[in-house]
Amino acid sequence: AAFERTVTVSGTGSVSAEPDIAHITLGVISEADTAKAALEKNSVAMAAVLQALKARGITPKDIQTSNFSVNPRYRQGQPGNPPSINGYSVQNNVRVKVREIGSLGATLDVLVSAGSNQIYGVGFEVSKAEELKGEARKAAIANARAKADLYATAAGAKVGRVLAIEEAGAQPPLRPLMGARAAAAPGAAPPIEAGSQDLQAHVTVTYALE
Repeated sequence: AAFERTVTVSGTGSVSAEPDIAHITLGVISEADTAKAALEKNSVAMAAVLQALKARGITPKDIQTSNFSVNPRYRQGQPGNPPSINGYSVQNNVRVKVREIGSLGATLDVLVSAGSNQIYGVGFEVSKAEELKGEARKAAIANARAKADLYATAAGAKVGRVLAIEEAGAQPPLRPLMGARAAAAPGAAPPIEAGSQDLQAHVTVTYALE
């Protein structure tokens, strides 16, 4: 069989999109002399936080427990003696999906006022990322074709049919929020900036050469 000449090139495409969903992990950590007292204290505070979430229009399907723990606190003993338990700590965290990014700062302010003393793990998501990434894929193919045409012309050939396409490099679904952006003056809702995300596609295409 005759040897078929080919050219293999990589292409990239990118589409900028504004996030429309935020994910935050928040909760309450409570301490007391006994495990029961710490649990009761935590349960009351966490109930208030959950009520505040629902009052902000966040539905139960967007609230999921991510961590619950009961741990002893230790006091260092005298040299030669083991540490002793001097209390207990109860931690309850939930992962929340906020579908109104514009209200995120006010929501965080309300949650802190309601009793949440742990808020971290803020990230942003583009809900229609896969749909928008289709445009990035088209741009990546066009980029690959332009490269193939350039190489083929330089070699005195012409690009023919596509023999293979391979995609790589999945885009992470969330972009974490740097802690500095959550800073705010006392008594003010923290300014939250969602920014934008670049949805990228990377392809490798093999063309026949004519």
